Amino acid sequence: MTPTTATADRAPATLRQAPPRAVNISRTTATAARVLRQLGHDPRTIAMMILIPCVMLFLLRYVFDGSPRTFDNIGASLLGIFPLITMFLVTSIATLRERTSGTLERLLAMPLGKGDLIAGYALAFGTLAIVQSALATGLALWALGLDVTGSPWLLLLVALLDALLGTALGLFVSAFAASEFQAVQFMPAVIFPQLLLCGLFTPRDKMHPVLEAVSDVLPMSYAVDGMNEVLRHTDMTAAFVRDALIVAGCAVLVLTLGAATLRRRTP
Repeated sequence: MTPTTATADRAPATLRQAPPRAVNISRTTATAARVLRQLGHDPRTIAMMILIPCVMLFLLRYVFDGSPRTFDNIGASLLGIFPLITMFLVTSIATLRERTSGTLERLLAMPLGKGDLIAGYALAFGTLAIVQSALATGLALWALGLDVTGSPWLLLLVALLDALLGTALGLFVSAFAASEFQAVQFMPAVIFPQLLLCGLFTPRDKMHPVLEAVSDVLPMSYAVDGMNEVLRHTDMTAAFVRDALIVAGCAVLVLTLGAATLRRRTP
């Protein structure tokens, strides 16, 4: 036995740190609290995350002031799309700042699991997504007169799932951008194709068969389908449950992939 080995064997057990578990509640909540504190110092970002979807819905209502039925037909879909886009943009930029400033590098040097980091960021931005979705849904239903057949709570649920999906996508793509400008450039690649193929402009079964097949694997398609189910049916349908589960599953999958992109870049 070498002296080095003997010294290591005699080291106190408290100095030997076991590898952290995948997700630890206390570390996750501490990470979320830190992110929320940092966002609290940036009121413009908070305002963008919470108010932009409301402003867009307000403008949309009066763009179709002469044909309120048109607003009813597309307003529910956009109630899910606007939070998704906003959360994607803000989350990707905010997370990229953490990466480029070295904050993530320092955190990864601590006994903190990748799952803790991803779950903490998702929890922080998800909290804001709840506020954002609640305000946008309340504005659309009770101030702008959006007429839906189903329960407002189901509408809120889909809007929240869409916002969480946008958060997950933003966390994921931030790993592939070297600057905030590059993070913004991911929007045409990640969001715009989904926007064109989600069924907002024309029913998906009326598209070219190849585009319809592509739309079947894009999560925004199921976000729009879920909103349309609430728009047309009084009760929760099997199609609604399927759409909500697919959107939630895509968010979890993307968060898992985002955890895989977290690694130290220095020895």
